[in-house]
Amino acid sequence: MVEERFGVYGGRYVPEVLVPALDELSAAWAAAREDSGFRGELDGLLRDYVGRPTPLYRADRLSERIGRRVYLKREDLAHTGAHKINNAVGQALLAREMGKARVIAETGAVLDLECVVYMGTEDIRRQAPNVERMRLLGAEVVPVEAGARTLKEAVSAAIRDWVANVRTTHYIIGSAVGPAPYPALVRDLQRVIGDEARRQALAAEGGLPARVIACVGGGSNAIGTFYAFLEDREVELIGVEAAGEGLDARHGASLVAGTVGVLHGAMSSVLADEQGQILEAHSVSAGLDYPGVGPEHAHLRDTGRAR
Repeated sequence: MVEERFGVYGGRYVPEVLVPALDELSAAWAAAREDSGFRGELDGLLRDYVGRPTPLYRADRLSERIGRRVYLKREDLAHTGAHKINNAVGQALLAREMGKARVIAETGAVLDLECVVYMGTEDIRRQAPNVERMRLLGAEVVPVEAGARTLKEAVSAAIRDWVANVRTTHYIIGSAVGPAPYPALVRDLQRVIGDEARRQALAAEGGLPARVIACVGGGSNAIGTFYAFLEDREVELIGVEAAGEGLDARHGASLVAGTVGVLHGAMSSVLADEQGQILEAHSVSAGLDYPGVGPEHAHLRDTGRAR
């Protein structure tokens, strides 16, 4: 069973035309994650194409500065330079299993599928090397000029494409957001980070870390890292959000300063005004300027398991 709710958060708030596609995706993922053939092919891609496992590096000078041993999980060493590829490769493989010949995303993908990536023009400017790499890998990058020209607008443009082409197209949501089953699907594909880190920490230190810290925008790297440690109550889970220009100005801290609302098909903690209209998020980081967060993060905050 693929989770649809995390406490009161999650669910599906989408046009009726997308419900069959979401049902199909839920069933496909429930079957694929139990299929040894699918798992074997995905593990092979993660090893040989992505470059997993990524190392756990002890940062000695940083450790000296703060007085505790600090390890960095080097997701920047994965192919394309970020954790997003874990999810992109997994969903692209799942799209092929469902017979979809086209994928749309805010991320690049592989497996000989037509790939269209929507990006806000501001993010295209800020991430020019990544954009060039996506084009070299064969993706079509579509600029989005609406609104703040960042991630929220790119997601909205991708959803409009998906509604128009739902029979032939799979939408690879790049973070742990969106309607069910996406938050759980993305988490399951990203948990390879936390599973590796847990094993590596035990090997390096003979025990678990006191704290696991991850940045939170939409929240895919954070939930992927946290999930392996959820049952280890002695391990503190800390998410770090974008404070931007301050919490009384423009920022991306939807968990710290947000309210309950619906964004891109799911109920979660979002940045919104008194009328419920979504506010513009801001961060110097192109990955953290999103006015919402994955619903599982909102649930972990409410229960006190993460802060």
